[in-house]
Amino acid sequence: MSIAQLDREIIFDPEKREFPEFSLARLLGTVFDPTAGCRICILTDLEDMSLMKDFGFLQAEGHEVQKKAHEKFYLGLKDGVLDELGMSGGDMYAFKATGGSNLDLADACWDAEGKELSLDKDIYTNYDIVLCISNFSATAPLTAKCRDFGFRGATLHGVNDIILASGLSVDYNVVSADTENVRLAMSGADEIEIDFSLEDGQLLTLTILLSAQEAQKSHGLSQGDEPDVANLPAGEVYYVPVGAHGQFPMKYEDGTLGLMEVKDRDIVSATLISGNQATIDEQNARLKDDPMTGTLGELGFGTQVLPVSGADIQDEKILGTCHIATGRDDHLGGDIEPSMFKKHENSTHDDILFAPHKTPGIDLAQVRMKRGGQEVILIEHYRPSEYLLKALGVS
Repeated sequence: MSIAQLDREIIFDPEKREFPEFSLARLLGTVFDPTAGCRICILTDLEDMSLMKDFGFLQAEGHEVQKKAHEKFYLGLKDGVLDELGMSGGDMYAFKATGGSNLDLADACWDAEGKELSLDKDIYTNYDIVLCISNFSATAPLTAKCRDFGFRGATLHGVNDIILASGLSVDYNVVSADTENVRLAMSGADEIEIDFSLEDGQLLTLTILLSAQEAQKSHGLSQGDEPDVANLPAGEVYYVPVGAHGQFPMKYEDGTLGLMEVKDRDIVSATLISGNQATIDEQNARLKDDPMTGTLGELGFGTQVLPVSGADIQDEKILGTCHIATGRDDHLGGDIEPSMFKKHENSTHDDILFAPHKTPGIDLAQVRMKRGGQEVILIEHYRPSEYLLKALGVS
């Protein structure tokens, strides 16, 4: 069902939307059409590689994402989906957890017999479709590898029951069409201005310069023969910033709220608004040690009507939210590559999501797009504007 077919009440309250039951065959058949003749495998990440032997992680505490990968994807493929879609394989492998979003993967991996293998020599060369269901996103490294080895794939980090029942149960042909409509409405922007309103009355504005670039989309389809890696759940329009200046707030994992000062596309300093000063000090020390960690690499906007899942991979796709990312953006067509960071572990791509559930003390007061001398509102108070709704066909 397209967004144009949904009631406005549901668009503004996604928790009320109903979804069809999750179907692995429908998901894979749509995302990877054609599938006939394709050999598919599943990758996941583990801290303790011994837990891959005989799927030992199934008996270990935690490992919720890995257990979902085994239950819904590995067993699902074996339970008739391979035959239904004309595919083969269905094997599952684990690699060492990277510890950070979009860090490059070590080459070693392990199969269910506990045998050590090579991702380059044994996986990427022997499978046509690679599904990576992990704790940490691997979209950037797998995007680079798919270009080298010619496979298609999808990254589904942080999968949980809500995501399976909503963001992975939709028709991705429809998601792709909706996202393309938003992309066209936002393409060619000269700059985006974002106003953030804080509970203490402060109003911060961040301006991101885009040089009239063509907007890009994460729409969930990896169809045909071209090497590509989809990021699921999908439904996002994004840009690679060419410049930025101003201020924006950031909420840290410990609840600390900081003010980020941005000049020439870089976060140059952080100031405490509330919470723990030590958290801010750590941020400033990191910026001083490796300034690339503060470079803005993405500006993204959700295009879908989805319930909050508690995982950014879905929640950043919700219509009315936006996110900024720092770090590498080479997988998005940007110019920030891992080699530009002082240390490998710094070369992450980290999304900073602004959404009511994630940043309750921060209101996305208004987002404006300037294009060709005109200015239009995109979002006000986490609600899509009439301009975006019209682009989606909502009357």
